[in-house]
Amino acid sequence: MKHLILAGVLMVTAASGAIAQSWKEPARGTQVRKDMMSAIRPIVEWRLGAPVQFVVKDLRVAGDVGYGRLYAQRPGGAKIELNATPISMRMGGDYFEEWEEPYIDVMYQKSGNVWVAVEYTLSSSEAWWAAPEYCAAYGPVLTEWCH
Repeated sequence: MKHLILAGVLMVTAASGAIAQSWKEPARGTQVRKDMMSAIRPIVEWRLGAPVQFVVKDLRVAGDVGYGRLYAQRPGGAKIELNATPISMRMGGDYFEEWEEPYIDVMYQKSGNVWVAVEYTLSSSEAWWAAPEYCAAYGPVLTEWCH
C-alpha cells in the first residue's frame, strides 16, 4: 500500500512538473521562430527604424500562444542609437533618456497559420505580463509569473 501511495505522489509531482515546463523554445532556423520574429518586426521597425535584427533572450510557445523577450540591434550587431530613432524624434528627442538598450516583451497568438504580436512593450520596467488577465490567456508560457 505504501508503494502505491508513493507511486501516486510521484506521478502527480511529475505531472505538475510537466505542466510547469509545458512550453518549448522554437529552435533557430525553424519556420515558427521566423514567423514570430516577422510578426513583431514591423512594429519595432516603426519605432526604432529599419532594419532591426533581434537577439532572442527568451522565446516560448505552448499551443497557440507565445512569449518573447527580444533585444533589438542593427544587422551585424551594431547598437541602435536610441535618441535618433523615429519614436524618439516623434516624442521630442528624449524618449529613451534612461534606457541603455531596447528590448521588447511580446505576447503572441497564433491565428490560423499566422503568428500575431498581440501585446508588446518596448523597454518596459514593469512585469505587465504577470497581470491576471495575461496569466489566464498566456499562463502556459509564463510559468514563472503565473501560478
